[in-house]
Amino acid sequence: MKNLAGMMKQATQMQARMKEAQAKLERLEIEGTAGNGLVRLSMTGKGVLKAITIDPKLADPEDMGTLQDLILAAFADARTKVEATSAEEMKQVTGGLQLPPGMDLPF
Repeated sequence: MKNLAGMMKQATQMQARMKEAQAKLERLEIEGTAGNGLVRLSMTGKGVLKAITIDPKLADPEDMGTLQDLILAAFADARTKVEATSAEEMKQVTGGLQLPPGMDLPF
């Protein structure tokens, strides 16, 4: 019975650390860039897009395709950074514990 109580205590502690990590990711802002910084966007650690900055040089109505591609590239860059940051944060919370497939964190 003592072992079960210890496991429950550890689970409660991990749950508290998980909530802290999720709150931290929500407050975190990560920047993605493309075109040598001509397109920048800011995204939270939870993947919410917060801001887009586009250099006025790119506002050419004749070449909207390039601008659209750069926005997508900046988004992909930010998303990759968000996923890496989130994975690192969750690794710290779980102590490197490998979770079962399909059980992605944060929930």
